[in-house]
Amino acid sequence: MKNQLVSKKKFIRHGEIHRVKRTGWLRAATLGANDGLISTSSLVVGVASASTSPSSIMLAAVAGLVAGASLFRGAFRVAFWGATAMGCTAAIGHLFGSVI
Repeated sequence: MKNQLVSKKKFIRHGEIHRVKRTGWLRAATLGANDGLISTSSLVVGVASASTSPSSIMLAAVAGLVAGASLFRGAFRVAFWGATAMGCTAAIGHLFGSVI
């Protein structure tokens, strides 16, 4: 719980627990899924409007999904190592007595 300054010498306890800092992964997953759906569907629609061959449309869809999976892997790697670095920094700060 965090303390709130009421006056210069009095603190009161804040009774609510907020977990806003933990929801970054949910935001990233939601925006990434929306981006993947839109980019893959627009790729398929573009190829379908240019050619009528079902095999070329399926090839474009699979290529879009593979590219999206590669982007997801990169974004996950950045988010994971960013969170790991923040945890290590906080642990070192607590070890030496500073609050981050």
